[in-house]
Amino acid sequence: MSAPFFGWRVVWAAFAVAVLAWGVGFYGPSVFLHVLHEGRGWSVSTISAAITAHFLLSAGIVARLPALHRRFGLVAATRAGGLLAGLGVLAWALAPAPWLLFPAALLSGAGWALTSGAAINAMVAPWFDRKRPAALSMAFNGASVGGVLFAPLWALLIGALGFAGAALLTGATMAAAIWWIAGAFLRATPAGLGQRPDGGAFSAVGGAAVPIEVPPMPGAAWRDRRFRTLAGAFALGLFAQIGLIAHLFSLLAPALGEFGAGAAVSLATACAVLGRSLLGWLLPAGADRRLAAALNFAVQIAGSAVLLVAGGTSVPLLLLGCVLFGLGIGNLVSLPPLIAQREFQPAEVGRVVALVTAVNQAVFAFAPALLGLLRDMSGWAGAPILLALLVQVAAAVVVLAGRDGRESAT
Repeated sequence: MSAPFFGWRVVWAAFAVAVLAWGVGFYGPSVFLHVLHEGRGWSVSTISAAITAHFLLSAGIVARLPALHRRFGLVAATRAGGLLAGLGVLAWALAPAPWLLFPAALLSGAGWALTSGAAINAMVAPWFDRKRPAALSMAFNGASVGGVLFAPLWALLIGALGFAGAALLTGATMAAAIWWIAGAFLRATPAGLGQRPDGGAFSAVGGAAVPIEVPPMPGAAWRDRRFRTLAGAFALGLFAQIGLIAHLFSLLAPALGEFGAGAAVSLATACAVLGRSLLGWLLPAGADRRLAAALNFAVQIAGSAVLLVAGGTSVPLLLLGCVLFGLGIGNLVSLPPLIAQREFQPAEVGRVVALVTAVNQAVFAFAPALLGLLRDMSGWAGAPILLALLVQVAAAVVVLAGRDGRESAT
């Protein structure tokens, strides 16, 4: 009797890593911005610039992540990510002056890069071929669960222990948990266990682990209109999404209180799971996936509009805006691979998706700082929401502009 397929254990391990990585490295900065601005009086633009540094450094490391995995191994790199993220969040909490947020961002950004999207893919990909979309979807649902759990949890812990105490507890827990998960589940390979990707007995043909794909040089890809519109649309969409998420907690807190704001962000991320599931159930095999992306942007545009109309005072409208905005959050990660699968040759899909991801992260890294600067300069809390809405409209236009592209795959 053959041993149970180990790949699904790896999926759940990646799910757990994603819960911690997104809870600390993605949704955490939104809470940090509010706590540092309200508690220490530091400017929104300065804190937002540090959040941008966090994501921008991460983008640079993600581009080198396959090389780091080849040199140090997946286990060591993932463990280092957990430690760096834990130290980084503690450095954010202990910073005595605003400029020290930037060294803290170096630590937290490195931790985020080593435990987030590209790292999750590297954990799961060697174990799955045909079933890889389902496996990755399950693993990435940990990102949404991280938002559901951590947005209110940060508020509770900071209220009970203070920022430093909450950061110490959360950072230590993350570092210890990821250290154990990496050693227990990420060391094995399909070939080492005598298994093939997707399950089954190992054979000499097709039994080796799937290699980590290296992103291509961007020159040829940028000559293809399909790639340009795909990368451009989702870079814009994620710019709006990341920027608004970074400021969402502080925009909601005046009307909902800190715990209520955390619960509302949690509601938005719970809706991300629902939105991703609805897309999977309702999108026919032959559907126009760019049109689906434009409709997804339209839902988020509606959510941003409702948040803008709410004016920071109407609780029902604020919650409705969070729901509509949240429904599209998860699909901005899952739609680019689906569009690339339809429009590019199979051998090119992995490299196209990797390059799109790198472009997206390099662009959205600037969103928290730019939205924070706009908020400080205008003195209007609705300014970041309005900018996010306009950028989402542009994203919908750009993704539709590539529907008639007929260039050959690069």
